[in-house]
Amino acid sequence: MTRLYDDPATFTDDMLAGFLDVHRDTVTGVPGGVVRAAETPPGKVAVVVGGGSGHYPAFCGVVGPGFADGAVVGNIFTSPSAQDAYSVGRAAAGTAGLLFSTGNYAGDVMNFTLAQQRLNEEGIDTRVVFVTDDIASAPASEAGQRRGIAGDFVVFKVAGAAAEEGYDLDEVERVARHANDRTRTLGVAFAGCTMPGGTEPLFAVPAGRMGVGLGIHGEPGVGEDALPPAAELARRLVSGVLAEKPAGSGDRVTAILNGLGTTKYEELFVVWRTVAALLAEQGLEVVAPEVGELVTSLDMAGCSLTLVFLDDELERLWCAPADSPAFRRGRVEPRTAALRRAAPGAAGARDQPGGRPDALDAHQDQPSGTAHEDQPSGTAYPPGSPASRACAQVAVSALEAVAAAMAGAETELGRIDAVAGDGDHGRGMVKGSSAAFAAAREVAAAGAGARAVLVAAGEAWAAKAGGTSGVLWGAVLCAVGQNLGDDREKITGTDVADAVAAGLKALLDLGKAQPGDKTMVDAFVPFCEALTEHVGSGAELAAAWRESARACESAAGATAGLRPRVGRARPLAERSVGTPDAGATSLALCALAVADVLEHAR
Repeated sequence: MTRLYDDPATFTDDMLAGFLDVHRDTVTGVPGGVVRAAETPPGKVAVVVGGGSGHYPAFCGVVGPGFADGAVVGNIFTSPSAQDAYSVGRAAAGTAGLLFSTGNYAGDVMNFTLAQQRLNEEGIDTRVVFVTDDIASAPASEAGQRRGIAGDFVVFKVAGAAAEEGYDLDEVERVARHANDRTRTLGVAFAGCTMPGGTEPLFAVPAGRMGVGLGIHGEPGVGEDALPPAAELARRLVSGVLAEKPAGSGDRVTAILNGLGTTKYEELFVVWRTVAALLAEQGLEVVAPEVGELVTSLDMAGCSLTLVFLDDELERLWCAPADSPAFRRGRVEPRTAALRRAAPGAAGARDQPGGRPDALDAHQDQPSGTAHEDQPSGTAYPPGSPASRACAQVAVSALEAVAAAMAGAETELGRIDAVAGDGDHGRGMVKGSSAAFAAAREVAAAGAGARAVLVAAGEAWAAKAGGTSGVLWGAVLCAVGQNLGDDREKITGTDVADAVAAGLKALLDLGKAQPGDKTMVDAFVPFCEALTEHVGSGAELAAAWRESARACESAAGATAGLRPRVGRARPLAERSVGTPDAGATSLALCALAVADVLEHAR
């Protein structure tokens, strides 16, 4: 279990504060994560890695010369928000551009891509490489759908070394993609991990069994088998990875036998003894292998084997010196006399131990119209029309009810999500909805209309929740607000239905999921269609919303019979059958909570 914590809701922030205090001479905190204490030298490409926390030493532990320039740190097993990725990328970027790299998970893909787009718009040439090394998560014919696990470490290291050598951005991106193409991983789990504050693991493995094809976000294996002796497990891992040896690769490899958090180093060395012999039997020479914990999953018991099929360039970059808090190799010679960054407090952020700015603070010089974490207190908003202000007050009450509903359902939503995912959905919905309510209440108190209130709520939801659901809910609320506007003389049920339809379009455009994929779309489409039909037939908004919420609830329940075709649950599609989708379920709970508010507002 995760036994040592103060408040489960602030576990990541508390961890980062301690980490930054210990390593204050080499790293510093910025909103959303950490960067090197020294500024990126002129002409050097910045490499920023990241994802959810719970994987130490990935990701903040690899920030340093020869490795990453920064790390974006999300909540436990949750993609950082686009704002977090933007913030860290902006802080790390120098004059030669920026490479983001993260695992190939839906939330990471959406949020890092949005951050990339924003940075490109600001003139910072930014690229993204998503790691896809996990051979168990999709067949070879769908390699682009695979997720990133311990192979993250390899791609990050190669990209960081290339940037340190002076590669330009095109070449750093090229060699990072090349490293990804040459990296394969297979993992097994002996026991699940437990979230801070949780009393049960996210999944259980029967005694004498092991899950095969684990994920690093607490996902169970895609299959199950008898737990063999160490030598037999080594054979299973080696044969599985070598079955996907890239065409044209040579006889030199590097290898990582990675512990997931609980498996002892002594056990890993016992397994490595046979792994090394088997690789030698296959005529493979192992260069600079690593055995230990490099990409963990809280306290998961398990291990994974990663093989990288080397060429001269990849071998040189893998073996290049690095000096980071958690990984050191050789001696790094500084390229230039690097300047130390200004203290975070100089930018107006509150200091915490180790100089970490408080997670609620944000840059004050952001372009207008972009997502941010919090507006400064006292920000002036265009006054809304009387009708729009009244609508805004109802929206605030609705968001308050949604936040309360999510707080009450957090444990159950996490349980549903953990069946085939990472178990973080409940916590993410609580963080997002509570942040949205707080932002909406503040903006409404300033006399703003529905647009300003809902856009502020959407931006806060996306920034605080992170993950797939965070960015999607943020987009929905922003689109609803934009459609309603601030200056309507009257807001009718039809106007609200049209705004909800705009929210659905934003969801579909950003998330790319379709009905039948087993996502919140499967509940949102029936809700939107029913709302449009009922208000079109002359029903009052409250009654129309109630009936539509019931349709949403029914559709959410029906997702239990679907097999997921996108997202983290896709590799565990069969396990998911019989359990409703967590995102669809939470949407239905939100719709029902809003129905109660609308009935009292009549």
